[in-house]
Amino acid sequence: MARDEFPQGVAEQLKWYVYRLIDPRNGETFYIGKGQGNRIFQHAKGNFSSAKAEYDTDLKRRRIREIKGAGLEVGHLVHRHGIDSQEVAYEIEAALIDAYPGLTNLAAGRRSGDYGCRHAEDIVRDYAAEPFDVGERLILICINRAFDEGREFYDATRYAWRLDPQRAGQRSLVLAHNRGVVVAAFRAEKWVPATTDNFPGHPGLPDRWGFIGKPAEDEVAKKYVEKRVPERYRVKGAQAPIRYCDP
Repeated sequence: MARDEFPQGVAEQLKWYVYRLIDPRNGETFYIGKGQGNRIFQHAKGNFSSAKAEYDTDLKRRRIREIKGAGLEVGHLVHRHGIDSQEVAYEIEAALIDAYPGLTNLAAGRRSGDYGCRHAEDIVRDYAAEPFDVGERLILICINRAFDEGREFYDATRYAWRLDPQRAGQRSLVLAHNRGVVVAAFRAEKWVPATTDNFPGHPGLPDRWGFIGKPAEDEVAKKYVEKRVPERYRVKGAQAPIRYCDP
């Protein structure tokens, strides 16, 4: 019979740990997680403690259902244990997420956008670029994930964000940056609700906004594109994708 919990006293000795869930049909790692106690067994069985978790981990649940439907059990492996803090566990988890493509994890590892897997030339580009001077009131939008997916810059930048449309409307210049380096500049002519009518081909997202605009003037783009975001506007590991900048 498969084990579904650690013996009494074992979990405490493990401290924080990082684990992998494995599909026994092909040996593929499909999820990386961290935890304490019996979390590894809870996830291997597909048990979650909140409605949010049920929504967020749909791909993982689907994979687990498929495995069980084939009459098999989800494989699991503690990759590293004896970790003294949650923060260190986050870093190890993030490194493993980068190392295993095609995972069902909804989110990338913590701070992977800033410190994750990249080619050395990309790192040189990011750290060697000169910071731009803020010449007018503008909006910075981080498009890390969309950039990695190869999406067109305009589409990735304009849709769809949680923001104050009145505040955003006071700034026409919008800069898209990838890991702190500006990759595109646009003029937002108006901000509109993120509905399918306003953005055909996209799902409607309540309480979010997008803009309709055009590329910024060439002389403006030259001031910002391929320049680094000034450190005062770039907080390492910050989750919010929007920053407002003033001269």
